Formats: sequence, C-alpha cells, structure tokens
Amino acid sequence: QVRLVESGGGLVQTGGSLRLSCTTSGLTFNTHAMGWFRQAPGKDREFVASINWDGGRFDVAYRLKDRFTISRDNLQNTAYLQMNSLAPEDTAVYYCAARMGRDYIDTQYSASYDYWGQGTQVTVSS
Repeated sequence: QVRLVESGGGLVQTGGSLRLSCTTSGLTFNTHAMGWFRQAPGKDREFVASINWDGGRFDVAYRLKDRFTISRDNLQNTAYLQMNSLAPEDTAVYYCAARMGRDYIDTQYSASYDYWGQGTQVTVSS
C-alpha cells in the first residue's frame, strides 16, 4: 500500500519559515517525481513545486521561487519543501504527490500525479 505522509506544518508568524516533509512508503521512491501543491479555503488547488526522480530537475511556481525550495532524499524516501519569508497568503493545506516514472513532464498539473498525501495545514498569522 502506497502512503505519502506530510509533516512540518503549523502556525507561524509572518516572515517565518517552515520545512515540510513528505515521507513515502510502498513505492520505489527513486522512480517517482514528487510534487507539492496547496489549497487555500475557497480556492483551487495550485502547483507549488516539483522535482524529478534524482533531484536534478526541479520547478517552483514563479511567484514562489524566491522563497520556496524543493528537495528530496532518496535514501530517506522523503521529499521536502522549505518555505521562507512566509506571508498570510501562504496559508493553505499543503499536499505532496508522487508521479510514477523517471520522465519529467507536466509536473505542474495535479492530474499528472498518481498518489497523494492527506495534507498538512500551514497557517501564517499577520
């Protein structure tokens, strides 16, 4: 059974930082691209970042790229999202997702992913 478990969310003040983790099991981690998405109340789920199977290619949403960083540790079967200079508009549920295959295409689209975590809440207070 494939499981993706996000952790590291919580309440943080404006300007603070959080590091989200996505720990996986039940899949061959180094054959999956990983992605992070978020969904704020009343809004659609949006792409945050993605990374290919070995970490050699990655993308971050344009308006987040100065503050957010994605990484992965294939020995730990875990993906990470480092978030700095957080602002209230970053408040959302953050989801990680896994996409089968070592190709790296369409990773900004949620429909490209095969497995999803349950999400972790990030709340940024003003």
